[in-house]
Amino acid sequence: MSNTTKENIIVTGFGPFDKHLVNASWESVKLLPDEIEGINLIKQEIPVEYQHVQTNIPKLWEQHRPLLVVHVGVSSGAKKITVEKCAYKNGYIKCDSAGLIHQTGEASLDGENCILTEIDVDRICNRLNGTGKIEACLSEDAGRYLCEFIYYTSLNVDSSRTLFIHVPPLNEPYTAKELSEGLIEIIKCALEQILSNKEQCICVL
Repeated sequence: MSNTTKENIIVTGFGPFDKHLVNASWESVKLLPDEIEGINLIKQEIPVEYQHVQTNIPKLWEQHRPLLVVHVGVSSGAKKITVEKCAYKNGYIKCDSAGLIHQTGEASLDGENCILTEIDVDRICNRLNGTGKIEACLSEDAGRYLCEFIYYTSLNVDSSRTLFIHVPPLNEPYTAKELSEGLIEIIKCALEQILSNKEQCICVL
């Protein structure tokens, strides 16, 4: 059930697929604390399956009404924490971990061809690099697989409260703990922006 006394942040990582029998995204997400800045963290492991994402991600938004949603996935080519700027609606033609392809190849029946997150990702990247502990970079290509598919799904719900983060495989070069610490900084920075915007809207009203 949704937490009724606190606001929520949803953070997801993916389960095993292909050669990633231990998925760095979920390994780092599950190490996150249960709260950040007094806000409840809801951590979910997501199967690498189109149907599950399409059915369950909108339900998570509806059930928990989160302040922020952060999806995390692993990228074999990543050497840094990679903050994705956007997601595309079309081009999902690869088989998922259940061996199924998406019937339409589209993440949604409606929505723009490309949706950008409204969260200031440059600010997030600069903050993470400023810690001196872990490096971050930006990307405009989330890979047209389940990572980008889940990102588009959430961006299409609310682009002002959605992020996607690619992490490298474990120990290439960061441990799950180091990746988790990086995610905490990302969440804090995104949260500051969202709460600041929320306060500005209240002041205008």
